[in-house]
Amino acid sequence: MASRRVLKIAFLIICLGLTPIPSVSQGAIADFDDLSLSAESSWNGSDGSGGFISGSAHFNNNYDSTYGSWDGFSYSNITDTAAEGWAAQYNAITGAGTGGSPNYAVGYVGWPGPPIVTLDTAMTVDGLYATNSNYAYYSMLNGDAFAKKFGGASGDDEDWFMLTVTGKDAGGAVTGAVDLYLADYRFADNGLDYIVDSWEYIDLSSLGVVKSLEFGLSSSDVGSWGMNTPAGFVIDTVVPEPATIALLGIGGLMLVRRKQ
Repeated sequence: MASRRVLKIAFLIICLGLTPIPSVSQGAIADFDDLSLSAESSWNGSDGSGGFISGSAHFNNNYDSTYGSWDGFSYSNITDTAAEGWAAQYNAITGAGTGGSPNYAVGYVGWPGPPIVTLDTAMTVDGLYATNSNYAYYSMLNGDAFAKKFGGASGDDEDWFMLTVTGKDAGGAVTGAVDLYLADYRFADNGLDYIVDSWEYIDLSSLGVVKSLEFGLSSSDVGSWGMNTPAGFVIDTVVPEPATIALLGIGGLMLVRRKQ
C-alpha cells in the first residue's frame, strides 16, 4: 500500500506540473536554524525551561543550577574547531551545521536520563546527521586528565566510541536501534583508524514509525565510574521519510493553487 501511495504522489506531481522540493532541509523535522542565538554562542538550559522546540520536535534538557551543569540537548552556533577541553563542549568539530548552516544541537548523556527527541506526530524518520564535539574529538585524539588517547602509545589499542539511536513508538515500546561509530581504532591497519570530523548521515528508516528518539553513547575507554570518553555528540537536520516531504510539498503547493 505504501508503494502505491508514493506512486500516486509521483503521478500528482507530474500531472499538476509541480516541482519536488529540492532541498532536504526544507522538509526537515528539525534543523535548529529556527532558534535564535547571538553570534558564537550557545544555549544550555540555564533558563530552566527543560528543553526547546525546533521545527516539529521537542529536545529535552536537564539543567542543574547548583553545579551549572546540564545534560540532554543544548544548541550552538560556535565555529571554533581548535578549542579543546570542557570549555569546548558546545563546539561542533565541523565548525558549522550541515551545508554550512549556523546552528546545530549538542547532546550530552548524563545521569537523569538520555537525550530525547520527541516528535509532534509519530512517523518514520529517514535519518539525521551526527558528528563529534570538540571536547570528545580532542580527548580521543590526544587524551586528557580523565580519558586515554585512542590507540594508546603504540596506536594498536582497539578503541572505539559509538552513538546509538533508539526508536520508541507512541506507547514507549522500542522499535529498534541504529549505531554510528564516532571513532573506530579496531582496524588491523592503523592507517584506517579514524575519529569523525565531518557530518555523517545515520539512516533511521529501519526504526519504523516512532514518536521519540533516544540517544546513548558507549566507549572502549571505561573506568570504575563508567565511560571516560566525554559523553558528548552533535546532531543536525532530522529528516522525515521522503514520502512525507513530498506530501508536505504537494499540500503547500496545492493550497497556493487553490488561493489562485
